Order: sequence, then C-alpha cells, then structure tokens
Amino acid sequence: MATNKTIFFLIGILLIVLGASMLAPYSLQILFKEESHSFISASIVTIFIGSLFVLGNLEKDLKLNLRQTFLFSSLAWFMIATFGSLPFLLSKQEFTFSEAFFESMSGITTTGATIISNLDNSPKSILLWRAIMQWLGGIGIVVMAITILPLLQVGGMQLFKVEGPDSTEKILPRTIEVAATIISIYIILTFLCGFFYWIFGMTIFDSISHSMTTIATGGFSTHDKSIGFFKNPNIEIVASIFIILGSIPFIAYLKFAQGNRKIFFQDVQIKGLIYLLIISITVMFFYLLFTNYETNIFDKIRISSFNVISILSGTGYVTDDFGLWGKFSLIFFLFLMFIGGCAGSTACGIKIFRLQMLLIFLKNQIKKLISPNSVIINKYNNQKISDSFINSVIIFIFTFLFIFLILAMLLSISGLDFITSISGAASSISNVGPGLGDIIGPNGNYKDIPDLSKWILSFGMLLGRLELFAVLVLFFPSFWRD
Repeated sequence: MATNKTIFFLIGILLIVLGASMLAPYSLQILFKEESHSFISASIVTIFIGSLFVLGNLEKDLKLNLRQTFLFSSLAWFMIATFGSLPFLLSKQEFTFSEAFFESMSGITTTGATIISNLDNSPKSILLWRAIMQWLGGIGIVVMAITILPLLQVGGMQLFKVEGPDSTEKILPRTIEVAATIISIYIILTFLCGFFYWIFGMTIFDSISHSMTTIATGGFSTHDKSIGFFKNPNIEIVASIFIILGSIPFIAYLKFAQGNRKIFFQDVQIKGLIYLLIISITVMFFYLLFTNYETNIFDKIRISSFNVISILSGTGYVTDDFGLWGKFSLIFFLFLMFIGGCAGSTACGIKIFRLQMLLIFLKNQIKKLISPNSVIINKYNNQKISDSFINSVIIFIFTFLFIFLILAMLLSISGLDFITSISGAASSISNVGPGLGDIIGPNGNYKDIPDLSKWILSFGMLLGRLELFAVLVLFFPSFWRD
C-alpha cells in the first residue's frame, strides 16, 4: 500500500533538481557582476528543503495509488512554482510575493505571461531563470502527459498511454524509462533550435534563452518586443519550425526512435495540426490582404504564419501587435487560443484530438438521425473508441469553457475591463501568455493588474496545464475519504 511518503519523496527530488538549476543563472550573476546574489540563496534554501523531504520520506518501495497520483500532480507543480519564485523575491527588482508567484507559475506552466515591464534592461540572470523555468515546465508536462495523465483518465488522455503498466502502482519504473528517452529528444531539439538561432544572428545568450522557451512553447523572451525585436525573417522561420516540433506529441518521437519511420505521416493528430495551421494561416493571410494593413504580400504571409503558429500552439511570441489588425483578428486569435497543439506535446489548450473527437461525435449523431438502426464503430488513429470515451472528451470541453467563463467573471469582479477579463481568462487557462487589449495585449504585460487578478490567473494557469480534472478532483470531499 502506497503512503504519502512517496509523494513528498518525489517532490523532494524535484526541488533538488530545481535548486540545482538555479546555479546556472547564479553563474551569470558572477559573470556579469550583478549586485544581487539571490540565486545562490534561493538554491541553498530549495535544495535544503528538498533534501529534508527526501531524507524524511525514504521508503524501500516507491508506490503511488490513484488518489496519491492526483495529489502528487497538483502539489508538485504548486511547490515548484512556490520555490521557483524565490529568486524573484530575493532579487533587487522588488517583486511582491503576488508578482513573484505569478511570474514563476507562468514560467513553470509555460504560459508566458509576465509582469516585468522592462525586459531589455533586466538582469540576465533573471531572464535566464525565466527561460529555465519554462524549459523545465515543458519537459515536465510532456512526461506527465505520457505517463501519468493517461492512467488518471483525464479528458480522454488514456488514448495516449504508452505500452506499459496499467496501474499507477507500477508507474515509477516506467516513468523513469520513458522520461530518459524523452529528455534526450528534448535536449537535442533545444540544442538544434539554439544553434540555428545563433547562426541567423542571435547572441549566444539570446539563442540559449529563446531555444528553451521555443521548444517548450512557452514564449518568454529576453526583449520587450519578443521575437519582433530581431526583425529577422530567418529567426521567425526557425521559431515557427521548432514551435511546431514542440507542438507534436512526443509519443510520436518515441515511436520514431523505436523504428516507426512513418509515424509523423500516419498520426491523425499531427495531420490535424498541420491542416488547422494551413487553414488558419490562409484565413489570416487573406484577411490582411484585403485590409489596409500596409505590408507587401510576402510580409503578410510571414506575419500571418508566425503569429498563427505562435498563438495556436500557446507559445505567445509576437512580431506585431495583432490587436491593431481589426476586430476580426481579435476574435480569430481568441478562438485559436482555446485550441492549442497536440496532446502529449509541450503545447496547451483544449488540444487537437479533442476537437477531432467532437467532430466524430457530431458526424455520428447526423448518421444516427439518417439511419437510426445503423451500428457505428468509432475509431481514432486505428484504435476503437467507446461512446463513454467520447463523452468524457465532450465533458472536458464543456468544463474547459465553463471554467473559462468563471475565470472571466472573477477577473471582472477583481476590477478588470471586459476585453482584459475575457482574454486574460482565455490566455491563462490555455497557457498562452499575451492577451488582448491595451493592458495585457501583445505590447502590454500583467504588471498593473490587481494582485487578486494575478492569483486568479495563476490558478487558471495551473488548471489549464494539468488538464483541469487533475486539480479539480482535490476539491471534492469524497476524494479525501478512505
């Protein structure tokens, strides 16, 4: 029988890794002679607490039952966000606790919303830490989406379970095995992305920072104007390619490494992502073509492609203030925010496969109206799927939209205007980053919104990143009963 000791032992391991990661930005504090030594202090505290968790919860057999796996998922992300905020709190930039936690949660959930208003003049150690947080959050959600969420049967994620144990009791050995392969692939993609960024004109620091946030589809940048700062079409092309690679399910990379060379052309979800990108880019291109947006035709293709890819994937990089393109672009990008990339990738949102499931459901309902006595066998990616499975996906989509409305209402009550409330709720639960409007739009940030709004948005980020139910289940009294 698993005990809660396993939960805190694993969280301790994660905190030690987090604390060790703080040494990288600390080296920049020494290199650039920054006055604050916040990272070494935060590192010592985090590693110390992590070590206490590990040493105080040693067990011969590490096991998690279903309830404890739910608890571990939420508690781990909350603890990492909390300790990840320490470098911000201890820095000389005078973050409040609300701001530090918001920035940390935005990083670890790969949301990309920021309260820092002057990135160009911010300490490089802080900028690197933000990138590291998103990089760790990206690999963390990929491992969780492939090994943990399928076993929790959250919103249809069981469809993406890798071959292995069917119970959470045996998940840990399998998780380590799968994680090792995924991390290797993740590191290779990050290195390649950074290399091409550097080749096409970024500094070494910018290329490292942006490669981590690109492959994590996080969107934190080292400049206020994001990728638009570089004014380099080649950099935008590199970003677009690696954002798409980060939005592809990593289970496909696993299958490719195991010898399935056709997986990227066979996977229904990947094909759905590509089709959706092509359609969305085409729509936005023709919209810009027939408006008074003053650029040549090639710039319209480039601008529409990059911003559609960035928003759809939840990355949140921007090259232009799409809020100035007209009302249609606002509605269109709000719609793309909800969709997100593929399940099992670093991307976020409702996910491509759930929209495909919804289309299957609608198609079947029409068939039943035409032929009430017909027998319909549902398939997805050559796998048979039951009606109850499709129902769970529809429930997830409904819950997603319902929580979005609740978040929007809470943000409105906290003092935000209509556009800021709606787009803020959408960007947080979809883990996108930039919202719409003058305050949190592409040229704004979250610095000046009320603290209460920051906490509401932080909770929305956590909900969205952990597929809603992994967090919501903790609020039901029956969950805690033996």
